[in-house]
Amino acid sequence: MSDVLAITDHRRGELRDVSYEIITAGRELADETGGDLHLAVISGTVDDFAEKLDREGVDAIHTVSDGEEFNHGVYTQATTQLYDELAPQYVLIPNSVNGLDYAPAVANGLDLPIVTDVVGVETDGETLTATREMYGGKVETTNDLEGPAVVTIRSAEWPQAEGTGDASIESFDADIDEDDLGSTVNGFEEVAGGDVDISEADVLVSVGRGIEEEDNIPIIEELADALDATVSSSRPIVDNGWLPKNRQVGQSGKVVTPDVYIAIGISGAVQHVAGMKGSDTIVAINTDPNAPIMDIADYAIHDDLFDVVPALTEEFQ
Repeated sequence: MSDVLAITDHRRGELRDVSYEIITAGRELADETGGDLHLAVISGTVDDFAEKLDREGVDAIHTVSDGEEFNHGVYTQATTQLYDELAPQYVLIPNSVNGLDYAPAVANGLDLPIVTDVVGVETDGETLTATREMYGGKVETTNDLEGPAVVTIRSAEWPQAEGTGDASIESFDADIDEDDLGSTVNGFEEVAGGDVDISEADVLVSVGRGIEEEDNIPIIEELADALDATVSSSRPIVDNGWLPKNRQVGQSGKVVTPDVYIAIGISGAVQHVAGMKGSDTIVAINTDPNAPIMDIADYAIHDDLFDVVPALTEEFQ
């Protein structure tokens, strides 16, 4: 019987979706090892976060009240000390910007193997089989790890945990060595275009190379305004400089899980699909009925976007 420790993720006072997804992944592993699932929430309003994270399947939540935002040293030290205290078989960390910052340091400090960007995990209690994607999602590979290990999980690959839990919530007094932190978080400064975070949007209107030229982008923006939605795009639009980088969906952009994702003139390359396949409802508008995006769409409109989009805009206005 072996336990699983999962570290949650938050930013600017809000828990990230992956924090609820990691509960599902962790519960699956804990069921296979016959152990308990321990969650850790580090920094920020930890008591408030703990209440929100008390979902079905969680056995214990450990809060580390040190700082308000992510700090590499705090997360590394706290996670390492939690591992020493709980002795779990597996440590799960989000494959996020923050997670990828400190997960290798934790693995190195504990002398554990690490596998990143995992989309599936299973174990027989001794060997962990972690599934990853390669070659732009065209191939799945498995990695077998013996004994304890650190794993970073890709967001939007597991459903978010639901239900009301009955976990014990305990404050963990981590002994943070301030002299060993190496950095201090003073606040946030948004980069250009940083006023929009497409990963937080409920409705996304996403545009691809089918829009043909930059002068046609406004018809997409008009539809988004009518829907009170956010505009996003596939990589070619960003590469052409028609929209800023923070609007890009996909493996080299952002992973999004909106309630509604409207893909306009997007073929659906695997790199793009990897970033939006977790959307609740997918609507595709494309002149090519054989475009890959049409296969995963809940609603597929085989027509010219220059006819369909203005008609939709008029309807919703």
